[in-house]
Amino acid sequence: MTELSAFHDVRFPTAVSFGATGGPERRNEIVTLTSGREKRNARFAHSRHRYDAGTGLRSLADLYEIVDFFEARRGSLHAFRFRDPFDMKSCRADQIPTDTDQVLGTGDGARTRFALVKSYGDGESAYARPIRKPVSVSLMVAVGGMPAATPADYAFDDATGEIVFSPSAVPGVDEEVTAGFEFDVPVRFDIDRLEIGISAFKAGAIPSIPLVEVRL
Repeated sequence: MTELSAFHDVRFPTAVSFGATGGPERRNEIVTLTSGREKRNARFAHSRHRYDAGTGLRSLADLYEIVDFFEARRGSLHAFRFRDPFDMKSCRADQIPTDTDQVLGTGDGARTRFALVKSYGDGESAYARPIRKPVSVSLMVAVGGMPAATPADYAFDDATGEIVFSPSAVPGVDEEVTAGFEFDVPVRFDIDRLEIGISAFKAGAIPSIPLVEVRL
């Protein structure tokens, strides 16, 4: 079974996710040469996000909801949506997205597909993060600074993570394609067993509920 076919298009309980801890993880290889200099190499092109949702539990109702959600996902078998409490918009988390937040590419009069990404940093060192699970109702697209309409002008291809323009709305030569959106991170449980206890939880013990990002 592929990760794509094992994806459940449901969101992890939002109230719990906003109390979670975690963030991006990079895997780099660093070798110290005899000269004392370092040789550094990135093992992966993209970061992988990890979270611990246990810190988001605030009540027994939260605990019961997580147990139900865990069982419905069959533990680590099925991936799902997760609302990153720190990074969930095309802009800063404390701002409102606009259709010019992120540059997706430039039209040539024939190109119809543009990958949905969020960029971090500027210039040649900028990192373009693929966004595979935007919140559909929040997605806004502009061409040459003018808002595009959906479904008349474009649609989002969930299988590829791309904005697909209709034949009548193909971006013209040198027209910049931009987008704004909210998004979720595709994750799975990084465990197959929940260690929980009502008495321990009432006493302040917080269970660990690790989640790890998956590639679709």
